[in-house]
Order: sequence, then structure tokens, then C-alpha cells
Amino acid sequence: MRQPDIEIYLKDADQEAVTAWLNTALGSCTPWQQKGQTFKCLAGDVPVTWLPKAVGKWHSLYLESDATPWEDDLGCARAAFAALGVEIRCAPGGWQEAQGEEDADRWIKVNAEGEQEIIWRTD
Repeated sequence: MRQPDIEIYLKDADQEAVTAWLNTALGSCTPWQQKGQTFKCLAGDVPVTWLPKAVGKWHSLYLESDATPWEDDLGCARAAFAALGVEIRCAPGGWQEAQGEEDADRWIKVNAEGEQEIIWRTD
């Protein structure tokens, strides 16, 4: 089932490289508008939020639409890794608060070694 939005975390990713990838994957990006710590743009018709160093060295990329080429976070993570060559982390599926705290720490990392489910405590 298609997720209503997508969020992935990119390790040490360069914003310019991410912008180039978004241009290719989603359509031409508008210039980034900084709002506090975050940056926002439109990639094609998709509102995008970039939060540098959201968790340590990890940058958050949030796509606020279900109109992307990817069904879910993992599909986007795979594409981002293939294009950028940096480790990507994402939730293993949509997470709801009702699922409890333990499930909130379950993540999938995508890197040169493949895909692996991990426990990542982000707080």
C-alpha cells in the first residue's frame, strides 16, 4: 500500500547532490527556501523538506506527497542510495504511535552491504 508521504535519513549527504537527484527523480526543484533550521522546495509537484543534521550526522528528507515514484520509504531509500552512494535509513513501513515505542526504534539501513533491519534510538 502506498504511503501518504515519505521520509528518509541520509548520512553525510550533500544538499546539492540531493537536489540534483530530486531534479531527476521528481522534476525540477525550485530554489530552497530556508525557514529556521529547515529548507523547503518543490520538486516537480512534491513539497520537500530538508532538515540538516536532524539526528547527529543524519539529514532528514521529507516528501509531503503520495505522488512520488516510490510506494514507500524503503523504495525511496533504495533509489537514494543508488543515486547518492551514502547510507540511508528509513522506517520499515508506516509507523503509528499506537504501535508503541519499541517499534519506533526499528529502522532499515540501506548501504553498500545491502539492506538490514536495525535498532536505531534517535532520541
